[in-house]
Amino acid sequence: MIRPIALSCGEPAGIGPEIAAKAWAELRDTCPFFFIGDASHLPNGTPIAKIEHPAQALEVCDRTMPVLQLDFPVPNVTGQPDPANAPSVIDAIETGVDLVKAGAAAALCTGPIHKKALIDGAGFTYPGHTEFLAALSGTHRVVMMLASDQLRVVPTTIHIPLSQVPAALTPDLLRETIEITIRGLHQQFGILHPRIAIAGLNPHAGEGGKMGSEELDWIAPMLAGLNPEGATLTGPHPADTLFHAAARANYDAAIAMYHDQALIPIKTLDFDRGVNVTLGLPFIRTSPDHGTALDIAGKGIATPTSLIEALKLAQRMAQSS
Repeated sequence: MIRPIALSCGEPAGIGPEIAAKAWAELRDTCPFFFIGDASHLPNGTPIAKIEHPAQALEVCDRTMPVLQLDFPVPNVTGQPDPANAPSVIDAIETGVDLVKAGAAAALCTGPIHKKALIDGAGFTYPGHTEFLAALSGTHRVVMMLASDQLRVVPTTIHIPLSQVPAALTPDLLRETIEITIRGLHQQFGILHPRIAIAGLNPHAGEGGKMGSEELDWIAPMLAGLNPEGATLTGPHPADTLFHAAARANYDAAIAMYHDQALIPIKTLDFDRGVNVTLGLPFIRTSPDHGTALDIAGKGIATPTSLIEALKLAQRMAQSS
């Protein structure tokens, strides 16, 4: 059964509405989706069809952009987030989660949010989408993957200062990250025997203990003790030799130890096409790998490439599930 993808609007004062309209123009014949938000926020001239149920998106998407209407309380001003609209932004996310959990939508793709506006207007207590979606689904632990055609990479620790990484990086955390990544590759990417490469924490993976001891003390022994069924693990590898083309040919996903170790290579290799994927949720969730870009919102110059890739990847993942 073909089901459309739900796209939550994100911050309406940012580039979300305009890239959503551009994505619809590109994908309307091949990747049906519907926009959850206020139709008045979409660019002037966008052909719109307000729908009451996701299934209706399939009937109109090739001609008009389907919108599951949510009325926002105050007018939107491009480039200027209004905290009064924050509850409606959250409502769009919650609506998308409800629809995908109910099976009415194939996947959830989330538009970029403005965290300060959500905090100021709705007392939002989560670091970002990922943690909020985990709470909404009752999921204890989720994993952030950055994916493109050239690389899939998972940071084990995410938005913490570099000085805190060694203490936060525990055997349990790394083990859970590996296990969730394997399940995600198997269940949502359709990779039956995933190959996982694990980076070291220190330069040159510690170089025999001369540049750090974590690799010798517990990372290598832990990896040697893991025997995940149907998956192959290698590492710890020096991170500076893990991301060139020949190395990438040997694995389906790499697991990095901290944020920049993961994000620098994918943004260097494929800046516009990187997609944020949340693994470990009971549904498929993707997102463009960029923010609200308030400084260029409404100028017509925002590229929809990452959103297009996020929607296409969500569709492929749904077909593989």
